[in-house]
Amino acid sequence: MSPGANELAGATSPYLRQHADNPVHWRQWTPAALAEAAERDVPILLSIGYAACHWCHVMAHESFEDPDVAAAANADFVCIKVDREERPDLDSVYMNATVALTGQGGWPMTCFLTPDGRPFFCGTYYPKPDFLQLLAAVAATWRQRRGEVEEASERIAGELRTMAAGLPAAGSPVRPELCDAAVAAVLGDEDTVRGGFVSGPHAAPKFPPSALLEALLRHHERTGSSESLGAVERTATAMARGGIYDQLAGGFARYSVDAEWVVPHFEKMLYDNALLLRAYAHWARRTGDPLAHRVAGETARFIIDDLGADAMFTSSLDADAAGVEGLTYAWTPAQLRDVLGAEDGDWAAALFAVTEGGTFEHGTSVLQLPADPDDHARYERVRTALRAARSTRPQPGRDDKVVTAWNGLAITALVEAAVALDDTELLEAAAQSAQAIVGLHIVDGRLRRASLGGKVGQSAAILEDHAALATGLLTLHQATGEGSWLQTGLHLADVALAHFADPQRDGHWFDTADDAEQLVLRPADPFDGATPSGASLIAEALQLAAHLAPAATAGRYTAAADATLATAALILDRAPRSGGHWLAVAEAAVRGPIQIAVACEPAHSELLRAARVLAPGGAIVVGGPVDSSELLLDRDRVGGADAAYVCRGRVCDLPVTTSRELAAALARR
Repeated sequence: MSPGANELAGATSPYLRQHADNPVHWRQWTPAALAEAAERDVPILLSIGYAACHWCHVMAHESFEDPDVAAAANADFVCIKVDREERPDLDSVYMNATVALTGQGGWPMTCFLTPDGRPFFCGTYYPKPDFLQLLAAVAATWRQRRGEVEEASERIAGELRTMAAGLPAAGSPVRPELCDAAVAAVLGDEDTVRGGFVSGPHAAPKFPPSALLEALLRHHERTGSSESLGAVERTATAMARGGIYDQLAGGFARYSVDAEWVVPHFEKMLYDNALLLRAYAHWARRTGDPLAHRVAGETARFIIDDLGADAMFTSSLDADAAGVEGLTYAWTPAQLRDVLGAEDGDWAAALFAVTEGGTFEHGTSVLQLPADPDDHARYERVRTALRAARSTRPQPGRDDKVVTAWNGLAITALVEAAVALDDTELLEAAAQSAQAIVGLHIVDGRLRRASLGGKVGQSAAILEDHAALATGLLTLHQATGEGSWLQTGLHLADVALAHFADPQRDGHWFDTADDAEQLVLRPADPFDGATPSGASLIAEALQLAAHLAPAATAGRYTAAADATLATAALILDRAPRSGGHWLAVAEAAVRGPIQIAVACEPAHSELLRAARVLAPGGAIVVGGPVDSSELLLDRDRVGGADAAYVCRGRVCDLPVTTSRELAAALARR
């Protein structure tokens, strides 16, 4: 490939391939690209986005496909394009710089760097005229005021390093009182009318608070709090009945642009749906709510049917179809009548809140379901007809990249949904995904971040990949009894301890490995965002490993889990909404975590089935003959009957032999 050509055609990222025909001479982030910038003595133009990003497409069409922009960029810069989903380490470093310099971030992210990667100017989306002016101004500044650029870039890099070094110090062990206070603070921010959690004057946009819902459910199971359960029910119901949920085919969009969950930003992400599946499945398991049951089942099918590929799960569906946002999903009353006929069309318009004026753009509406219909058979017939008609419309593009961490989240959610919904197909889908990911993404004993079309990428896995996949495999082991999932899950935890743990500070973690590419700084962000942080995910994985590993090695997982969770104390105390997954892990920890070992023949045990359904979120459940698991050592059936042994931490109850006795044992707080 010649230095003057676009080099993205061979990328393993669909997002990068979207830009392979741009006249901009894009490179991937490689040592060779940085060396080229040093050799030419020009700055780097770094553009970061992802395949489902609407404004990334807009900037691409306006600027990156434009010959004038390309000429300016190619002449004065080495142009590097990065998929934030494939290189979250780079995204983290330069997003922190963008927020520090501008007060806000987003994608597409546009950064200008020195040849060694130090940022000196950052922003997000720029219209073509503004972008051309910016390119000219940065190039002139680089040539004429080089000293100022070097000084600014070194100062910014230093500030970023200082910020990273100032992350929360480890506190005291997490206690119930801290969880109670964190939950109270979260509930104080609830939008009790429209659902969700907000603070300050801005009620929109609203993002699905999946980890917080899981944490509140665990708090309810620990304390019996009706307030926590009520908040879950209000928010989960509002989302499930709003336009953010696909009322025809299941699955959630990334966020709502309004406060009522009516109009979504239409992209659908694997990680959102995996995290929400977990919350809705636990809501269904805990309460039997029919809406929770239906939405959990439909979301699981969306993940399997719409995002599945080669047994694994792909990354996302685009916000746009044929260049128009929401084109696939929006309807008018006339369109409903065209598909369904006048009578059913008018009935469907009323049912799905499709109005003549529209709730979206150009008189169209996004389907909602304010209330369940009285005529369920008619509802299913109408939905089937509308799905078929919608399939003839232009469809959103799919990012077929397979991300390790997100598949790990999906494996965990599918296993837990299989238990909650009593659906063995979901368990089989989780097992097939685990087998495919482990077989493809572990190369020479080390995990990779992503693959495309069966070809694994070169990007090293980060902490969240190891942690999410380890949790998925350890959860799958509990449901199946298969020893290989336990072995591989523990291996991933061991790799994380060896390469990601901070040797200078107990309980602290870096997001990149100690032998990974060295960037301007080594990312280490403990705060949960749209996905849980790598640190909170590894806390969950270590918590499971501590109780599933052989006694000879369990102690180090226990110590690491305790130290890691202690670092969350400051987050839970001061910013609990930025620690939703931390709170979920903490809720399990302060309850023991609960371990249930059922001595039985797993394939035929009603008691084991009951244990899995009754077990609160974050509990560890295993079943099998005596000595078949670490938790079943010296624990056998009692009087010829299956027996369940319930432990909280290191304190165990006497065995019970009936589901009623087990429920009573778990109800004790």
